[in-house]
Amino acid sequence: MNIFVVDERFARPIKIEIPRGLGAVSALECRKCHEEEYREWSGSMHAKAWTDPYFQVDSAYDGSQQICMNCHIPLENQQKNLVLGFRDKEKFNPILKPNPDYDPSLQNEGVTCAVCHIRDGKIVGPFKTGNAPHAVEYDPEYFSGVNPCMRCHVVSGKRWDTFYRVPPCGTVAEIREGDEEPDCIGCHMPVRDGGPRGARRGRMHTFRGGHHPSMVKSALKVEYKKETGGSNDITFTFTLTNTGAYHYLPTGTPDRYLTLEFRLLNTDGKVVKQETYTMKRYILWRPFIIDLKDTRLPYNRPVSYFFSFRKEKTQAFLEVTVRYHLLDEKRRKRIGYKNTEPIAYPVYNMKIPL
Repeated sequence: MNIFVVDERFARPIKIEIPRGLGAVSALECRKCHEEEYREWSGSMHAKAWTDPYFQVDSAYDGSQQICMNCHIPLENQQKNLVLGFRDKEKFNPILKPNPDYDPSLQNEGVTCAVCHIRDGKIVGPFKTGNAPHAVEYDPEYFSGVNPCMRCHVVSGKRWDTFYRVPPCGTVAEIREGDEEPDCIGCHMPVRDGGPRGARRGRMHTFRGGHHPSMVKSALKVEYKKETGGSNDITFTFTLTNTGAYHYLPTGTPDRYLTLEFRLLNTDGKVVKQETYTMKRYILWRPFIIDLKDTRLPYNRPVSYFFSFRKEKTQAFLEVTVRYHLLDEKRRKRIGYKNTEPIAYPVYNMKIPL
């Protein structure tokens, strides 16, 4: 069973022609004039869409499906094979033949500049200009909104046997359910500050999200209060609010989740009591796709969590940590991913003396 419908707009890789004034569609060609944008992009997950070791292991585990390549290496010349057609109306079983124009160096660029900025042989962007070395097509929606992102990040699936709120399409659906207008660019490509007076203020090409702790921290508000009852009973109430993301926190693949960890420490630094809350999306995948439970943080709706204990003289601190998990540990083991970087990181930590 497939989790989404293969819409015609991403059933095949993008075939593009080199715009007049450019020698190639590689990001290295764009770098000649756009050094700052190139530097930002090269450190982003877009640039690592193909080479990311987790994607490579995960893709192989799922059978290296062609449809996944159409978003991770979307250009026709990034792929080893050409898509001639399909053996099934679902478009999950393509007819392939070797691509004579396959460029392995272009493949390693993942979601490169040309994916978003070349259309019909022209460079598409948010500014009108008449003195660029290449043809430019002005599109105001490149400065805000969701349209430039929709080909890969809004995937169709409103059918009885698919699940349209499963990423990569789920994030936009979450925003719309909260009656907000999706603006991926506004958050993930902030306006660049600085530059000479009178210079146009473009947007940063960092595409920061769940892989950037500072981005997640900026979306989360944490408050707490302490209440004392009879017989030295103490309750801490921690309230978490997603104040910075119109979608759920976290969003993206259902493997991502938050944990709120309470650890009561004695004077020797040993844990005498602990409790963990999990903010996660629980999905039944077989035999049908069913959303069982969703405990993630919706936009601007405070959620409270409690930790109670009886005060004793040997207790010294309550340590509280909110942790962002990029990948579920069970899945990491199941697919055989041997990570060299942490798959979880703290976004909040406090030690409260008792």
